Parts: sequence; structure tokens; C-alpha cells
Amino acid sequence: MRYHRSDVVERAVAVLDEYGLESLTMRRLASELGVQPSALYHHVPNKQSLLAAVADEILQRGSRPRRAERWDRRVIEICGELRDAMLAYRDGAEVVVTAHTFGLGAREPAAALRSALADGGLPEDLVDVGTRAILHLVFGHTVEEQTAMQAASAGAIDRNPGGAADFEQGLHLLLDGLRARVSAA
Repeated sequence: MRYHRSDVVERAVAVLDEYGLESLTMRRLASELGVQPSALYHHVPNKQSLLAAVADEILQRGSRPRRAERWDRRVIEICGELRDAMLAYRDGAEVVVTAHTFGLGAREPAAALRSALADGGLPEDLVDVGTRAILHLVFGHTVEEQTAMQAASAGAIDRNPGGAADFEQGLHLLLDGLRARVSAA
């Protein structure tokens, strides 16, 4: 059977979700597809490119219509969508954070946040710093939350992760600071 890049990425997301990031290897993926590992390189040049495509697919599957008009409400929507998309797949947060950190993919949330912050009247330097600070909150919180959920389900810890309420409270704290900067200007 002949596969397309989308088939390879779809199966990679399934392997990630079923077995975790450590098991998402080119060899494992090729075996799942019933092909030789070298056949995958027609679709993705290396594992880093595969992870970038998986991160982008995770975000695409989690995208929702955005309804907010005010800049700060748009930030909340973008961040909630990003968090939910990453939590929807085992190790999804780690994959998206890694792809973003290496500049391999997963750029849409940063661009959307930049746009929302610029619309809020922040000067360009604070748009950049604000975008990074918000992404650090979303990424850090979500990685910790996902790790804690997986550890709790395995019986390794007996505490619940912070969850959505804790996430939103942290996000509101950051937004309060950004709003104060806009007001001061």
C-alpha cells in the first residue's frame, strides 16, 4: 500500500497516544505502517520533522472557532485551546513544547497571541515578552498537569494536578499585569 504524508502523521499521532513519546520511533512507526523505515523518509526527512508534523496535527485537531473580540478574551481562548489540544494526546504537551522550542512547527499559537497582544495596545517589545511569558505559562502548566495525570493514573503519586481552574487563575494573573502596562502607557 502506498502512503501519503498525512497517513504517516496520522499513524504517528496514534502511536504517540497509545504508547507515548519514547515509543514513537521511526522504526516503530514503519512497523505500524507495514513498511521499511527508509520508506518514511520520503514523507519526513528525520524524526524532528516528524515530531513537528505531529505537533502541528495535534494543534490542528484541537482548533476551535474563536469568538472573542477583546484582546484579553482572545488570549484566554487561544491559551485554553492550546492547553486542551496538548492534553488530548498522551505526551502531547511534550511534543508541542519541543517542536515550538526548536522552531520546527507549532507556530500558530505564538502568532495568534502576538496578534491579540498587539491589538491590546502593547508596545512591540512587550508583545514579544508577553507572548513568551504566556506561552511559558501554558506550556509549563500543561506539561506538569499532563505528567501528574499520567503519574496519578499509574499510581505513582496520589495528588491531582492543578487543572483548568488553576491554569485560568495563572493566566488571569499574567493578563492583569499586561492590562496594567497598557493602562500605564
